[in-house]
Amino acid sequence: MSKQNKNQNNVKPMLFGRENYKYLLIGLVFIALGFVLMSGGGSDDPNVWNPEIFNFRRIRLAPMLILFGILIEIYAIMRKPR
Repeated sequence: MSKQNKNQNNVKPMLFGRENYKYLLIGLVFIALGFVLMSGGGSDDPNVWNPEIFNFRRIRLAPMLILFGILIEIYAIMRKPR
């Protein structure tokens, strides 16, 4: 047997398919976007109240994006490659 045949026989298949990695990346983008939208809104002066910390973006939208990203990640892991 030649060295080339031995190397071809030892190649292990990838754990996930190309589609799975695509979904994993999309899920990570959703999670990162959710954390970016949740950040900010602080005040330099502790005596000044900033009501922006309770707006729709930080209370509803960002956690929903993070949850949706986690669900995409679960789907990407559980999906069977073709």
